[in-house]
Amino acid sequence: MPDIGNQCLREKIMLKFHVEDMSCGHCAGAITKAVKEADPGTEVIIDLATHTVQIEGAADVNKVQQAIREAGYTPLAQA
Repeated sequence: MPDIGNQCLREKIMLKFHVEDMSCGHCAGAITKAVKEADPGTEVIIDLATHTVQIEGAADVNKVQQAIREAGYTPLAQA
């Protein structure tokens, strides 16, 4: 069995948000940048047609929502 020492293993989770006020490529870019600055280990998948932002990685839902809000958008968590 490999020795991981003090390495912290983070659980990979998926978060999904509906962001009604995201309407263009600029919006998508701003949200992606904000999320990646809040948690660089995440992958951000955006669907402008459905106003959906999906975040895959070790992201904290509150941290991600706050980052999107600070970018000027209104994220609503989806199940």
